[in-house]
Amino acid sequence: MALSKNLLRERREAKGLSQEALAGMVGVSRQTIISIEGARYMPSLELALRLAKAFRCKVEELFGV
Repeated sequence: MALSKNLLRERREAKGLSQEALAGMVGVSRQTIISIEGARYMPSLELALRLAKAFRCKVEELFGV
């Protein structure tokens, strides 16, 4: 499955969060956030749900295929 562009970076920057702060909020490393933002890593369903919860949006609003 090809990874598509996601809106994680845009959402994070709009909230004024650093990669480190977002990583701490969802319980992953900063490197994981970097990889997701760069579309090199597809998060698990659990992580995608935690990210969506952090931004108070639906998973579909952050990620697509």
